Amino acid sequence: MDKTDRSRHRDLTRRAFVQRGALVLAGSALAGASGLAAADTAGGRPKVRVGLVTDLHYADKPPAANRYYRETVRKLAEAAKRFEEERTDLAVELGDVVDSADSLEVEKGYVRRIVTEFAALPGQQHFVLGNHCAYSLTKPEFLEIVGRERSYYSFDLGGYHFVVLDACFRKDGQPYGRRNFAWTDSSIPGAEVEWLRSDLKQTRKKSILFVHQRLDATPPYSVQNAPEIRKVLEESGKVAAVLQGHEHKGDYKEIAGVHYVTLAAMVEGTGAENNAYAVMDILPGDVIRIRGFGKQKNRMG
Repeated sequence: MDKTDRSRHRDLTRRAFVQRGALVLAGSALAGASGLAAADTAGGRPKVRVGLVTDLHYADKPPAANRYYRETVRKLAEAAKRFEEERTDLAVELGDVVDSADSLEVEKGYVRRIVTEFAALPGQQHFVLGNHCAYSLTKPEFLEIVGRERSYYSFDLGGYHFVVLDACFRKDGQPYGRRNFAWTDSSIPGAEVEWLRSDLKQTRKKSILFVHQRLDATPPYSVQNAPEIRKVLEESGKVAAVLQGHEHKGDYKEIAGVHYVTLAAMVEGTGAENNAYAVMDILPGDVIRIRGFGKQKNRMG
């Protein structure tokens, strides 16, 4: 192996690298060097294509700090156009769909407005429960509007296993609702942890997780029992990546072969240049590629 070949081998065996302006992820739960090489030359349709947005905080109210609540509908329309053009198989909102309103009925109207926008997207649509989703509303109220019976569940698509988690519980196990919590008090209770362990044990497929609060950080933005959850993921040997929101600036970490991608918030900043969304492709060779747009592009590229 000459110097050029050795250099290329190092590039291909990195677990996270930038390729054509996108973050490409691979590791023990996904592909090795051969998978990355396949992704480097692969063309055509990916196995699964996912549209990702987070922290819309939609509300019909004036901006506060750097949050432009009304603009998220226009920003979401831009993302929707991209998802339509790219024929996404799945669209996921990673939490905090809306911000607070003066009344419950008005806030429910905010949620319905975003659900209506999402309904026009190609493929399946899923909403992860964020702390603002159950700030004034209860979880059952929110879930009824978005058309889900449970706040945490799993499903299969395109040969992969997807898991939606709910970290909107207080440390004492009480669910969020009616302003009964502090946003820094986020936890995944024992029953959900056991469900997750069992769910990952039963599947034979490589898995992707969606959650609002971070599993790869320390408080205040993380789930308080995040180390316990990471242990479950690592012991399963099946989890490729965790997609999350909550911390608006976004981030990326790899821990024990699992990739943790925190997306940037859509609500932050005014104008199209301050939009933030992504398209995630699972490519031949079981490689994940995340292409960011707006502020997300700046982070990923």
